[in-house]
Amino acid sequence: MRAEPPLPALPAQTLRPLTLGRGAHVSAASGLVCADGRAWVIADDLLHLACFRDATRPGTLRRLLPGRLPREATARKAAKPDFECLFAWRDGLVALGSGSLPQRESGVWITPGGVQRFDLAALYAPLRARLGAINIEGAFVQDGQWVLLQRGVAGGAPNAVARWPVQVLERLLAGAQDALAPSSLHEMRLGALDGVALAFTDGTALASGHWLFTAAAEDTRDSVLDGACRGSALGIVDPQGRTLAQRRLPGRCKVEGVAAQRAGDGTLMLALVTDGDDPTQPAWLLRAHW
Repeated sequence: MRAEPPLPALPAQTLRPLTLGRGAHVSAASGLVCADGRAWVIADDLLHLACFRDATRPGTLRRLLPGRLPREATARKAAKPDFECLFAWRDGLVALGSGSLPQRESGVWITPGGVQRFDLAALYAPLRARLGAINIEGAFVQDGQWVLLQRGVAGGAPNAVARWPVQVLERLLAGAQDALAPSSLHEMRLGALDGVALAFTDGTALASGHWLFTAAAEDTRDSVLDGACRGSALGIVDPQGRTLAQRRLPGRCKVEGVAAQRAGDGTLMLALVTDGDDPTQPAWLLRAHW
């Protein structure tokens, strides 16, 4: 089998660590929305949403779910809601659990007036029936469609793109409990970095039906267990689902969240957040131009 050519590099700058007040920090950033001069960050091991207003001041937290998570790493991993997706919806934000375990099938709709929790079991059951073990890592709304990105694992479930009419999101927020099969579901191959397959970690809509994804080369065969990361990449997909271009990010960081804005000259201005799989170290906010 012929080896794949290496991906062209995309330089990135580190803007800031995702520190909070009193020496705390976000360590497992997994989703990002940039709006109104703020960076909103969801983490897969917190019950809160983090907000960063500039490059220097500590971030603040908004509680999403009641209770407290265990401090010990194994117990915390077993109990966490595993929020992996964050996207803008109407006058607020929506965060989704990954679905990789039964306690990870909840979503929250965050608005200025409050936080509404909703159940994802009816959405995830048809996906699990088609794909096996699931791990939803990216979500966005585009052209009347709600798009979810399934993170594949070597030897297991594939990378996949699932779509529903956006009315399905509205039904879930209204409490729908019936099975909600996707209107389309297709697998995607993303290539590899240093011999390790790339798998989706996030996505965001672009103009004219195009969209952008982040992917990490994490050496694991389990949808729950972490593995050593060989690096991360970005890709642009056209409305027909074809990958038009991919770029490799520097180092071996695991990028798990992306926000994009098109500049006047056509350049994509990207903000990215990382998950280092180390609770003692802060995640980072990165910047790149493509």
